[in-house]
Amino acid sequence: MANNLRFDGRVVIVTGAGGGLGKSHSLFFGSRGASVVVNDLGGSHTGEGASSRAADLVVDEIRAAGGKAVANYDSVLDGDKIIDTAMKAFGRVDIVINNAGILKD
Repeated sequence: MANNLRFDGRVVIVTGAGGGLGKSHSLFFGSRGASVVVNDLGGSHTGEGASSRAADLVVDEIRAAGGKAVANYDSVLDGDKIIDTAMKAFGRVDIVINNAGILKD
């Protein structure tokens, strides 16, 4: 039954999608037909630094499997910019997975 679950025509935003659970969520939705906005700052787990590499690698993996995806490198504090990326690329937003987080012990 789980193999029948599809998201064709849906647009999903996943924050913190460059690794870990966010990457898993992105790959899952991409494999089930959704268009995915892969949002990740590319910083360390402590919130330092920034790089487009993490998000770009996930986008490449989704596209290599035949899916649709775009990267976004904005902070979740600028959520409107993430939404703008989805609207420009796919024209809508159906699902938001708010996965981004920074470990601050």
